[in-house]
Amino acid sequence: MTTILITDDDITMQKIFQQWLEAQGYHTLTAGDGHEAVTLARSARPELILMDLRLPGMDGWEAIRRIRADQDTGHIPIIALTGAATTEEYQTCFDAGCDAYLIKPVSLTELSARVNSLLQR
Repeated sequence: MTTILITDDDITMQKIFQQWLEAQGYHTLTAGDGHEAVTLARSARPELILMDLRLPGMDGWEAIRRIRADQDTGHIPIIALTGAATTEEYQTCFDAGCDAYLIKPVSLTELSARVNSLLQR
C-alpha cells in the first residue's frame, strides 16, 4: 500500500487530508513539524510527502531541503501546502525542491489529481 506523509501543524487539516487520502486507498502518516517530518521520511520512506511550509520549529522549507539532501529520501515527491500565495514563496518552494505547490484551502479534487499524477497512479 502506498504511504503518504502528511506534515501540517493544524490537526484539523491533518485529519481532513488523512481521511480523504485513506478513502482513496492510501496509507497515511502524520507529522506536526519539520523535525518530525524529516525523521518520519527517513524511517518510513513514504512514497509522497505533503508539506505545510509554515511549521513551528523547523519550517517546511528547511525540512524539504533536508529531505532532498538525504540520498535515501531525496527522490520522494513533495507537494508544498501553503496559505500564503506569493510569487516569492512559490519560487522558494521550487528552489527548495518541491514537485508541486497547492494553496490552502486545498481542493481535495485537485489534491487527488496532484497526488495521483506524482505517483503515476
